[in-house]
Amino acid sequence: MLRNDSRVPRSRSLLISAVADGGLTLPPLCSGKLLMPKKLLIQETAGQSTKGHSPAPLSPTWGLTAPEPRLPTGHPYWTSKRDGEVHLRQEDAFTSQAPITVHDMVMNTAIKYANYIALGSKHRNGWHLLTYIEYYEECRRAAKAFLKLGLERFHGVGIMGLNSEEWAIASIGAIMAGGFSVGILSTSSPKACQVIAESSEMDVFVVDNDRQLQKIIQIQGSLKHLKAIVQYKEEIRTRLQNLYSWRGFLDLADGISEDTLDQVIDSQKPNQCCALVYSLSVTGPPKAMMLSHDNITWTTVATAQRLSYKCPPEEQEILVSYLPLSYMGAQLFDMWVSISVAGALYFAQPDALRGSLIDTLREVKPTLFHGVPWVWDRLLDNLKTNQLSSTPFRRRMDQWAMWLGRRTNRKRMFRQTHSPLCFSLAKRLTFNQARRFLGLHHCRQYFNLGLGLSRATLDYFLSLNMPIFELYGLSESTGIHTLSRQQDFRLLSCGKSLPNTHTKTQKEDEEGIGDIYIWGRNIFMGYLNDEENTQEKIDAHGWLHTGDLGFLDADEFLYVVGNARDIITLSSGERINPNPIEERVKRYIPIVRYVVLVGQDAPYLCALLTLKCQINTDTGEPRNALTSEAVAFCRQLRSQSTRLSDIVYDGDPVVLEFISQGIDAANAEVPSDSAKIIKWTILRTDFSMVGGELGATTKLKRAMVARIYQAEIERLYEEDDDEY
Repeated sequence: MLRNDSRVPRSRSLLISAVADGGLTLPPLCSGKLLMPKKLLIQETAGQSTKGHSPAPLSPTWGLTAPEPRLPTGHPYWTSKRDGEVHLRQEDAFTSQAPITVHDMVMNTAIKYANYIALGSKHRNGWHLLTYIEYYEECRRAAKAFLKLGLERFHGVGIMGLNSEEWAIASIGAIMAGGFSVGILSTSSPKACQVIAESSEMDVFVVDNDRQLQKIIQIQGSLKHLKAIVQYKEEIRTRLQNLYSWRGFLDLADGISEDTLDQVIDSQKPNQCCALVYSLSVTGPPKAMMLSHDNITWTTVATAQRLSYKCPPEEQEILVSYLPLSYMGAQLFDMWVSISVAGALYFAQPDALRGSLIDTLREVKPTLFHGVPWVWDRLLDNLKTNQLSSTPFRRRMDQWAMWLGRRTNRKRMFRQTHSPLCFSLAKRLTFNQARRFLGLHHCRQYFNLGLGLSRATLDYFLSLNMPIFELYGLSESTGIHTLSRQQDFRLLSCGKSLPNTHTKTQKEDEEGIGDIYIWGRNIFMGYLNDEENTQEKIDAHGWLHTGDLGFLDADEFLYVVGNARDIITLSSGERINPNPIEERVKRYIPIVRYVVLVGQDAPYLCALLTLKCQINTDTGEPRNALTSEAVAFCRQLRSQSTRLSDIVYDGDPVVLEFISQGIDAANAEVPSDSAKIIKWTILRTDFSMVGGELGATTKLKRAMVARIYQAEIERLYEEDDDEY
């Protein structure tokens, strides 16, 4: 009830304020569950009916069973139209979580956890913190400001910059205002920005600094929908009529009433698009993946419940955001899952991937952490470097503890949970020390976002009692579809499907490996303005054809072993999946960082190798110096090499012979002669994002590697042996 007043506040803003002041008594809810949708909430708290919405029975988790959405004619599960609506993949409308919009999810958390920390940003004088009530109000202000700037329904708001509270607020504000949140990589070229802006009919660009602003200035003359640009970091150096600072942008909100915004919010439906995720290809035009409100809200809650995340007041989850929010996997965990469980999200420094991440982790002490393979490999390098600097006695003690940790955790995978008596001693002496060194000593779960994490890295962290849980997801599946957890964990597996989703393989070969198809409410709406590709991706029964290759074991664990696009077809017609061969080479040659097989339309396979090199923390470029781990390994081989040039230019015979033997050992395990590596070369640099070989999430870009190292590849095939 309301204090000193029996009427319900007209706007959600006032409703939130009343809750924060103690003026409303809310019904008790289970930890981790979302509150009921806003209109029913208002009815329950004040006993009033809201126009156009009659009371409905409560569902055990989401509150309100929503009416069946209107289906687009002819293709119920997908659409390519920006204002289209789709049929949600609900197997049972009575037991399924009822659909709600993004606004409802954000508002529900703001009501229940109003005064808990939501966001933290590092400034010179300390951390700037926002509570959930402040977070929600800032999102509403941003939404009203977008409306004042002329944001039209189903038009885009492009957000290009490093992770920050302004990035998150602009994204949610754009959705509340009825537009599309469009995340753009900060490394995108002006041409890429232009293509994205044109296809999304972008009304507003939000950028973080002058460098990004200059990209938009270059192309704004050709953008017919562009109405304004907002710069949220640095002092504005360039004066433009339609350019606003972040504070100036938020001040525009005063020109739009709360009722106007509420009308826009009320017009939104869970089965309509609210966000676009772009996939930029080296070989073709970008694809705009349409995600609905329900894609985001359902996948978020399903993930949080599957992983048993905690909520206040029991405990508040703490996360560190450093992977680009334009990447859907990172956005799901950082923005949406943290909102659903009322977690505290802290933003890392701009140079996080160049070396400062560990400092932030040590300061913030996250309870959850996710990285991509490149990040896990760098953390492993740091740990090994630290171990190499310790005393011989300490190294022997760590070796014993890690042997025990590996053996114990492998048994746990098969539910053999009894730990040996000396396991607690190993934790105190080694495991806790390693976690504290990385700033992960408060973490309960560790995740890898992205395929390609080596078995050696998985084994190393497993031996430190830090099992890295793999997951599988595409932007087309809202970033996640299967995941591992403590109860469901197998090495090299991506875990099991989210509840009420399905996974199957089709067109299996003699080894049982087939095309992976997935189904569930996490499956995207379709490609914007691209009906042909949408129809190819989603079949008549709503299954998404992922393009990935893998298999399911007897316990329904998914194993992904490659992608159909990566298959190499030799001139003989034989098709080779490079991923297992590349992983095998890395296992036999520990100083190798990346292995890329080549040989499309050629008579045999060749391999491009990079060695493990240090990273320049200022530029992100690989150094000539080898990592401490690689140098230590060279010493074991009785080689004195400490630099890449010692091996590549000076031709270190010991290391080159070891690599040759490793290639031979990997070849001995392949099923046919066609799958053997005939020639190989060591590249003169390790791969990096700066060099263009790795994407923003450090995913290997095979097409770009083939383009950059075309001359090296051609040299491998210049002198073909007579037998080929």
